[in-house]
Formats: sequence, structure tokens, C-alpha cells
Amino acid sequence: MLQNTRGIALRAVKYGDTSVIAAVFTEKYGVQSYMVQGIRSSKSKNNKAALLQPATLLDMVVYHKPQTKLQRIKEYQYAYIYTSLQEEIVKNSIALFSAEVLLRILPEEALMPELFDFSFDYFRQLDAMPSADVANFPLYFLIQCSRILGYEISGAYTNETPYLNLQDGAFTATPPKIDTYLHDEDAIALGKLLQIEEVVLLKTVSLNGDIRNRLLDWYIEFMHNHTQHMGSIKSLAVLRAILH
Repeated sequence: MLQNTRGIALRAVKYGDTSVIAAVFTEKYGVQSYMVQGIRSSKSKNNKAALLQPATLLDMVVYHKPQTKLQRIKEYQYAYIYTSLQEEIVKNSIALFSAEVLLRILPEEALMPELFDFSFDYFRQLDAMPSADVANFPLYFLIQCSRILGYEISGAYTNETPYLNLQDGAFTATPPKIDTYLHDEDAIALGKLLQIEEVVLLKTVSLNGDIRNRLLDWYIEFMHNHTQHMGSIKSLAVLRAILH
């Protein structure tokens, strides 16, 4: 059955001599795996493989069969052509990290329309934003994904609740006895980021590389507590090197 859907490419793995298996977060069907044949052939007239690079935004015509593990694509093209994201190393590293986060947190075939709409718009805004203003995008992405999936931080940083408890996901008056927690400047910084609702305001939260890395570590661990299949984020090491 042929269907039109938007998609966000998450991963493409070589299959055989000329084909790939692509994981795509689709608007209509959640994360799906697609067999795409012949696109790595030397006889291929178009470089269609480039369209399946992580974070590419797609318009697709797909064959969809329920309960089928490997679907097929009839047609696919750019839904949005990036102007700078693929060339600028900072933006590209953030995009690869964000696409990998989606790949890790999303169960296959689960419909997530709100998360899809947010992610689709997020990548377009990342492309449009000046590189000097995108350093907080990865943390913003983690925070918003968590909120949409139903596990967000409760409370706010105050003098009375200065500790951010990992297990409870809440600002508390006293530190937990065994769990990892944030306090002082780290808790203040994350508290500010939690209040940001528009990406244009992310640049108003000034963080150095050390604080940003600690917050990334803490938030990824927080997400691990709620998403058992998340696994490790391999692109995090590259992101650290870029956002020093």
C-alpha cells in the first residue's frame, strides 16, 4: 500500500554491494527500516545515498505493510535542503548527535507525532541559526525529547530547593544519599535551560565547556533511567571535542 509521509533519516547501513538499509523516523509510522536497492551502484545516475545521511529531512512515498520488519521506498526527495548544517562542523556534529539520540530513544513503529514535528522543526532551526549561537542545542534537544516522552524535571532551582535529584527528576531541598545530583552552578544552569521554550533564546544561557559537558552527562543518565533501550551515544565524544 503506497503512502506519502515525511521522514527524518537516522541511519543507513550498507547491505550487499549496492544497497542500504535505512532507519527513518517517519511522520505516519514512527521509526521504520527500509531496504533501498541499487543506490551505491557505479551505474546509479543520482547520488541518492546522500539523502539517507543522518538528520536529512525527507518527503517519501513508501510501501507500507503492517507487521513487516523491512519496508520499501518507492520515491524520496529532500523535504528541506540545508544551507549550512552539512558543511559547518559544529552544526553537523550537533545534528548527528541529535539524530542518534532519536535512534536510541524511539521504539520501532511507535507513532510519535509531537516528537516528529518538534524534531523536524529543530533540525531546520539548527540549520538557520548562526554557528555561534548553537552550543546549547544538544541540551535543549534532550530536555524537549524527555518532556514529550513524558519524563521531565519537576520543580525549579531556588535557594530552598538547590539540588537536582537524578532518581526523582526534581529539584529538592536536600541532596540524595546515593544518587548523582546537580547543585550550585550546574543546577542553576540547567534550571535556566529548563525554562527556555524557544531556540532563539538558548544563546541567553551562557555556559562554558565544562558545565555543558557535565549537564550532558547528567541528562543522558537521567534519560537512561527512563529509557532502558537507549544504550550509549557514540557521537557524544565528537560533540565534546567540538563544543569545548
